[in-house]
Amino acid sequence: MANDVNHVILIGRLTRDLGSDERSFGYVGNGQARANISIAVNRSRKDGDEWKDEVSYFDVTIWGKTAENLKPYLTKGKQVCVEGSLKQDRWEKDGQKYSRVVINANNVQLLGGKADGGAMSAGGAPAGFQPRPSFQNQAPSIPDYSNDYGSAGNDFPEDIPF
Repeated sequence: MANDVNHVILIGRLTRDLGSDERSFGYVGNGQARANISIAVNRSRKDGDEWKDEVSYFDVTIWGKTAENLKPYLTKGKQVCVEGSLKQDRWEKDGQKYSRVVINANNVQLLGGKADGGAMSAGGAPAGFQPRPSFQNQAPSIPDYSNDYGSAGNDFPEDIPF
């Protein structure tokens, strides 16, 4: 049996502040927090000799502690990375059938910094989020094999047969 895959990763910018209306943040019947956000994802494509920008808008639902922890940081224009799965909602109203596809977020990461439209706390990202690793100030670790073969590794023969 073949396995199906439903996995989405998007990087985009928030189209509105979280909490700007009661539909964007609230608690469901079991007390679990729910945040509904919308992100705009920009894409450039070449049309003949000129580049054209396209924008796609995606609705995202964030659940639980993640939604609560992110609430103060999700402001309009803030860049985020959303990882999750697609979920199709279907309903009928006045005899007309409707559907829409929403991204159910499993992981949300704040991108950019304070100057990027979001207020970051002194400790960085809120609790419950994994920051992207930073390798800028780390020197590479080079193992010392000098004693493995009984020499410092400087006595290679000048004539290598290959």
